[in-house]
Amino acid sequence: MSPDSLNDYFLHPNLSSINSNLPLALKCFVSSPSSLIFTTFSFTNVFLIVPLSIPIIFHGIQQKRTNSPTATSHSDIFTYHMTILSLIGVFGCILCCLGIYSVHFNTVQAGFNLYAFTVYGEVFFQYLTCVERYLAVVHPITYLSLRNERGIMIRNISIGCIWMLSLIVMGLMMIQELVIILNFFLGLLSVTIICYLTFSVLYILIRPGPGEQGVNRERFDQSKLRAFYTMVAILGVLLLRFSWGIYWISLFLSNEGASCTAMISGVWFNLPCTLVLPVLFLYKAGKFVFFKNEIQ
Repeated sequence: MSPDSLNDYFLHPNLSSINSNLPLALKCFVSSPSSLIFTTFSFTNVFLIVPLSIPIIFHGIQQKRTNSPTATSHSDIFTYHMTILSLIGVFGCILCCLGIYSVHFNTVQAGFNLYAFTVYGEVFFQYLTCVERYLAVVHPITYLSLRNERGIMIRNISIGCIWMLSLIVMGLMMIQELVIILNFFLGLLSVTIICYLTFSVLYILIRPGPGEQGVNRERFDQSKLRAFYTMVAILGVLLLRFSWGIYWISLFLSNEGASCTAMISGVWFNLPCTLVLPVLFLYKAGKFVFFKNEIQ
């Protein structure tokens, strides 16, 4: 992206003299109106994610005290880790805002790295959640065999790998030339994998049983339906974010280039991905009693 494509003006007038010395991402964070967009997003993050995260953490603590390790589902454990990641992302957004308005570029960079670490870590935990749902519906015998200590060990190793992989991706994100490539291929990979898992579950749901000539929806196992709805919700928010990524790439490759406003606005498309699993978890746990009763 050329400097001419930065059609925003600097939030701090004295920064214009060091325009050429600033990395592209920092130029966008310290320019206006993109800085205002990110600040609004950060406040929205705080007021949405923190109230959702607190009951999930308390629920996890209570579950750990009252239940055995094998009694807690794998998807619940993934949601707990994703909640921790979301809080790290909130902290990263706050750091970015502090750096923007105090003109500390190291603080902005640190906050952005934490936020990038969170964004990709959440997608990886969504992978695991969909794989767990897929196994429960399509390969129930294999799924039941993973409810023992061996399955817990595999789950913990997978979680550790996700944290390490998120750190690696965060490090690669610091190389500006790789940002667009990483965003595109990781987005394409996530949508492709979860599409396959979702349609595999759908096939199991609509396939007639032995001796049946048609589909009898009353026979559907409610747990399988819930698994399918969860996967559809995850697929929907990932498609939304991937669609924005395609749009932003088209802007970047156009003659005019992508503005800072367009690039920073993309963070709003990460918010549904952050909220989907916590909201579904709290709904399943009965925290949205009034909303649940209205639907019923």
